[in-house]
Amino acid sequence: MLGRGTVARFAEAVRDNDVGLVVIDAPLSPVQQRNLEKSWQTKVIDRTGLILEIFGERARTHEGRLQVELAALTYQRSRLVRSWTHLERQRGGFGFLGGPGESQLEIDRRLIGERIARLKREIETIKRTRSLHREARRRVPYPVVALVGYTNAGKSTLFNRLTGAGTPAGDMLFATLDPTMRRLDLPSGRKAILSDTVGFISDLPTHLVAAFRATLEEVTEAELILHVRDAHHPDGAAQREDVLAVLADLGTVGVPARSEIARGWGERLDGGLIEVMNKIDLLDPAARDSLTNQSLRNLERANVSAATGEGCEALLQLIDRRLDHADRIVRLDVPLADGRTLAWIYRHGEVLGRRDDERAAHLAVRLSEADLGRLRHRQRLH
Repeated sequence: MLGRGTVARFAEAVRDNDVGLVVIDAPLSPVQQRNLEKSWQTKVIDRTGLILEIFGERARTHEGRLQVELAALTYQRSRLVRSWTHLERQRGGFGFLGGPGESQLEIDRRLIGERIARLKREIETIKRTRSLHREARRRVPYPVVALVGYTNAGKSTLFNRLTGAGTPAGDMLFATLDPTMRRLDLPSGRKAILSDTVGFISDLPTHLVAAFRATLEEVTEAELILHVRDAHHPDGAAQREDVLAVLADLGTVGVPARSEIARGWGERLDGGLIEVMNKIDLLDPAARDSLTNQSLRNLERANVSAATGEGCEALLQLIDRRLDHADRIVRLDVPLADGRTLAWIYRHGEVLGRRDDERAAHLAVRLSEADLGRLRHRQRLH
């Protein structure tokens, strides 16, 4: 990645400017990190390490800290290499076995592995609790609307504007790590639940996404997704593709697969997503006119300023219309032996009619678009 001459040049700059930390905007292998630190005589972290540092500062709740610690330990485990002399020392083994015993490196790996296993169990408990909460909300039932978007796109500011909440929001990366849910009052008098989620970023390492999967499940279970974009950001189109790619990897309904995005099919989104162009108050008049005149095929879009409130009433009306047409009556043929799918249908939909024959149950079911997509995605029913 860096040649010897470049490394030497940076070493001189680090010494001359008394630099205490160098951040490499790329992934580093453990050996590369060690070699750069030896050459520059300072701490070196890569892109993932920087994101984890920010996550560590932003996490506020018990759940958020668990997820950050899981991501950090998963990352740290890959950093354990035979790099330092203290990792070469051996502890004595059991007398009846003989042999050298465990090295310090092996002990560190084992302790980290045990801690990761405990964290995963705790997060799994949180995941089950969230599932119970979702089941309770379905019985009310209030539709869930989830905010997603690139980090610092203004999701939390929009969340506060629409719900009157006071969740922390600021001009910083990953201001929100913990999911927050509040009641949303719509113009028709209908009530929904608005969920604020962790922001996305390009090239987010897989294990970071995995650590926050329990949080992001609120997105996959939502009836409607609001993709909040920074209309003022010069790299907004690339940010959009990054967000859609993460949603596709999560299996979110209404979002094209990553391969489709690569082919430019990112415009082909169905009724499960609304694109919200935020920060229009920062645009000059020409840019605002251009944004107003743009239209994306098969996708309604709202232009808003979460900071001033401009366009938020129109956004609420759009959400209201989408939720008003969220349910469909469909006919499904389910094998009688597939009791799990039948139970899922009864739990998530309203069965209007049923006729059984020797092999299958023939159902007429009222389902939301989101649940219908989930059923097709998970059970491969058409």
